[in-house]
Amino acid sequence: MTMQHPAKIVPKGHGPAIGVLGDRYRVLVTGEETGGQYAMVEAVIPPGGGPPPHVHSREEEGFYMLEGEVTFVIDDQKIVAGPGTFLNLPIGSLHYFTNRTEQPARMIFTMAPAGLEQLFLELGSPLMDGEMPAIPTEAEILRVIQACPRYGIEIVPPS
Repeated sequence: MTMQHPAKIVPKGHGPAIGVLGDRYRVLVTGEETGGQYAMVEAVIPPGGGPPPHVHSREEEGFYMLEGEVTFVIDDQKIVAGPGTFLNLPIGSLHYFTNRTEQPARMIFTMAPAGLEQLFLELGSPLMDGEMPAIPTEAEILRVIQACPRYGIEIVPPS
């Protein structure tokens, strides 16, 4: 058996860090580096942070909580996830998450197959080491909403 791509090692704190809608994402591995199999991102979600309700038509997402607490809503289910909690969301599930605490939360999430990380890299703002993104502007929110269909994502207005 031959390798299709080289191994990748990302030391602690390395990898491109970007701000997306007020959250900090550090891209650990992209689809280009995994033969399209998956991508992995470390996310820091500030108090009040998290994406709007949405549905993916292309990839499953897995979330593993490292620090803090995030409230996930998956279809009609509400889960308060703390350190050590893992969630796997199938394609087509309506979901979102929010940090409802006063402390940042940190998690790893994977996307399989890869591709969604390109949305983050395309629309995110580069961040310096340890820097958190600013509160998103209306223009930034609109740019992300307009880009989502290209990545197979439907934003679902709250009911």
